Amino acid sequence: MEKVLVTGGSGFIGLHCIQQLLDQGYDVRCTVRSESKKQEIVDSMMKNSSNANNLEVVMADLLKDEGWNEAVSGCEYVLHVASPFILEVPSDENVLIKPAVEGTLRVLNACKNNKVKKVVLTSSVAAVAYGHKEEKIYDENDWSDTGPGITPYAKSKTLAEKAAWDFVNELTAEDKFELTVINPVAVTGPMLTNDIGTSNELLLKLAGGQMPACPRTHMGFIDVRDVAKAHIFSMKSEKTNGERIIVSEKEMFFVEMSRALNDAGFKKAPKRETAYFLVHDVLIHQRIKWCCRQPWQKGYN
Repeated sequence: MEKVLVTGGSGFIGLHCIQQLLDQGYDVRCTVRSESKKQEIVDSMMKNSSNANNLEVVMADLLKDEGWNEAVSGCEYVLHVASPFILEVPSDENVLIKPAVEGTLRVLNACKNNKVKKVVLTSSVAAVAYGHKEEKIYDENDWSDTGPGITPYAKSKTLAEKAAWDFVNELTAEDKFELTVINPVAVTGPMLTNDIGTSNELLLKLAGGQMPACPRTHMGFIDVRDVAKAHIFSMKSEKTNGERIIVSEKEMFFVEMSRALNDAGFKKAPKRETAYFLVHDVLIHQRIKWCCRQPWQKGYN
């Protein structure tokens, strides 16, 4: 069976990609940054997949050259899911930008050296619709404005995705491989380890009453299992070659989320809606990285 590399194997999205690939009979290799994560992934797949023996876990870091050629070697496909994300806004944006951009180029260069067939890159809607002053309906033809006002996370996703397209477009015919980019909104759903996932963590804070009121704004949502399916479908489908694909199921205002949580028994979820600036100081105090319609993606592992 064909072998697939999944980078960021212990991340929320990466784990679901691994599970679905194993269940479909693929041989899977995944990367992690630390030895401590290896057993966590193995234990998760032993519990959640019938083909856990087809999994190999290797070490590779987005900030280091070592390990990437070995990780990609023998793989027909690569799902590059790994990317840095932290809840708080860093004092230095390069904490996010450097591993996102340089790591993507390290992975793609290893893909070129090892003659992979196709790469599917996990980007974000943050690379599409952020930093703009005008209001419009954004689609896959749009790019976020990386000028003043954009969050470090959105800037990192935008620059990393642009670097990927530039890399692939500059390849010679001999070195050419296909690229598809997945741009999800907020990714939620079931966990496969104790890592709750950043989007789920936001909902947990809302359910626990850590927000004093619901900000008058909304977010797009997509189930993590559907995000994984989108990666694997795009990996095999020639129709997705060279495409950016926004994945989103629906959008909800925070007050709608809170009402749903209340109906499910989480009575601490706030019922009152207020302007965003009125809850801003509380959100900052809790070190919650905030941005309207932010994808809240986590995947640097």
